[in-house]
Amino acid sequence: MLEICVDSLGSARAAQSGGAQRIELCSSLSEGGITPSSGLIRAVRESLSIPVFVIIRPRAGDFSYTAEEFAVMRRDIATAKTCAANGVALGLLLPDGQVDIERTRELVELARPMAVTFHRAIDWAPQMEEALEQVIKAGADRILTSGGAQTALQGITRIARMVARADRRIGVMVCGTVRKQNIGEIARGTNASEFHASLRKPSRSPVIYGHRPLSLSASGLDDFARYAVAAEDVRALRDELEAVQRQTPQVL
Repeated sequence: MLEICVDSLGSARAAQSGGAQRIELCSSLSEGGITPSSGLIRAVRESLSIPVFVIIRPRAGDFSYTAEEFAVMRRDIATAKTCAANGVALGLLLPDGQVDIERTRELVELARPMAVTFHRAIDWAPQMEEALEQVIKAGADRILTSGGAQTALQGITRIARMVARADRRIGVMVCGTVRKQNIGEIARGTNASEFHASLRKPSRSPVIYGHRPLSLSASGLDDFARYAVAAEDVRALRDELEAVQRQTPQVL
């Protein structure tokens, strides 16, 4: 299973065209992704035939949410369901980094019959193996993880332990700079069967105007750069993953 993270209708279409089997739909990927608008969810759902998962994250930053933010998450899940999303991705932690089992379970139950991914919030947990058990108790269908490291290659040993510990009780989807150059090593080294990638690349805006001294973005971001997924990059990643599957079918 290859899931591609996208933040626009164009990127969603490119991901499907390139062979993605599922997308995670976000906004503000430069901030790690927050909940997209209902308009974007509907447009993507109407345009794609593959499953669409919607991230439920009311703001950037940590994953310990106030009561007001939790209420927003409940509303956003209801919106995703109304827009015919196939699943949601969410993650809630307590201030000490433990999984917020009670409120996660509440959101999982609210989301049904949609599938639920517990996203990379788990990588922030102080004891990831314990966090895995907590997510299982909360009822999510899978976790998304880089093994607590910046990249999947750096976290490959821990991811392998997580896959073994999960023992089919919950899915383990690998992320963290997953690319065609390394997906074979990651797949063989982790025994995972689901992979998640964000393959956005910058391109120059066709806009020829602009008040250059003025910037509306955070420091270091270019207002005149557009980031999008290209179908050929998704296809290259998909092809490499299929090659690994042919070589070692027992892994995938």
